[in-house]
Amino acid sequence: MRINLIYAVLFFIALPFVLTAQKQLPDVSIRTLDGKNERIKSYTDRQLTIISFWATWCSPCKRELDAMVELYPVWKEKYQIELLAISTDNPRQLAKVRPMVAAQGWPYVILTDASAALKNALNFQAIPHTIIVDKKGNIVYEHTGYLPGDEALLEKKIAELSGR
Repeated sequence: MRINLIYAVLFFIALPFVLTAQKQLPDVSIRTLDGKNERIKSYTDRQLTIISFWATWCSPCKRELDAMVELYPVWKEKYQIELLAISTDNPRQLAKVRPMVAAQGWPYVILTDASAALKNALNFQAIPHTIIVDKKGNIVYEHTGYLPGDEALLEKKIAELSGR
């Protein structure tokens, strides 16, 4: 009985720390479209960063990135935010990424995670998967899937996190 009481007290003491713990963006290697290896944190340590995971075969992913094309320059100026669009296409599909980005006119930083190192480290399955990372590398927002209007919810979260 006394041991159960001790466990209960320890649980309630630790609970606030568990509830406030934030998930950190893992510092794994990704690739640029030019094939250079880069650390993901080299893109996220300066400002609030949106990371959108997508693939060339994923229609909802393309709709999400298309929906943000006109909003992104405004977000970038107003909230000092960066958007990284990270392709999860496998190595055979990577040849389709550059032409698709050019055809869509996406103004984002485009990176690739063909090895799935970042995807596996973040432990998500479905795309599109969108996260927001603060300047300290904390993942402060996550969302999977896309429905028209999700970009308005994303902007609301960005505004809240940037204090504007």
